[in-house]
Order: sequence, then C-alpha cells, then structure tokens
Amino acid sequence: MEDKFVMLYVTTANVSEAQSIARTLLVHKLIACANILPRVQSLYRMDGVITEDEEAIMLVKTLESKLEEVENRITELHSYTVPCILQISTIRGNDAYINWIHSEITGDTPKPLNLSP
Repeated sequence: MEDKFVMLYVTTANVSEAQSIARTLLVHKLIACANILPRVQSLYRMDGVITEDEEAIMLVKTLESKLEEVENRITELHSYTVPCILQISTIRGNDAYINWIHSEITGDTPKPLNLSP
C-alpha cells in the first residue's frame, strides 16, 4: 500500500508555540514542512462561554504512516487541553512536491504517489 500525503490543520496559542512544535516535528522527521499563519482571530464556545482569542494556525505536511505519531507529539507539546488537529483531505498534488515530502520524512525517493482514496 502506498504511503499517502496528509495535511493537518492545527491551531496554537501563538506563533512561538507553533514554531516550537513544528521544529520538534521536523527534527524527528515526522513532517516535511509546516506553514505558520500568525495572528488569526478565533471565536469558540468552551464550557458554555463564547470566547474570542488570537491564535496561530499551522498547516503540517506529513505521510499517512506518520499521522498517529504526529498527532501524539502535537498533543504532548501543545498548551491546550483539547488541541485542534484536523486532517484535511487532499485530492491531488504535483508529483515533485509529494515526492519531496516523502523523501524528507523517509529518506527514500519514491515512485509517484496516487492521492485518490
């Protein structure tokens, strides 16, 4: 079975937390890349109270085989009791980029990957 590309959407308390989590994931070769979007406004209900906070968003690129380990590591490092870690369905991507992600995580140069389910 092919090791499919996975993208995760993760919110963090701030840019520095996002950078710290991303660096740890990169050092351990769990991800190939993380894009950090600073200073987004988030509104949410928690314990019956509507709250507005400033957060950062990470878009994390990894492989399906690393997904559970990535989620566990993010949860360990995250300041939130219930961190937002959502898998974004990816229908398609250019082979060169998908192969780059694969080689950065595994060290292998794979054949082109099929992103279709």
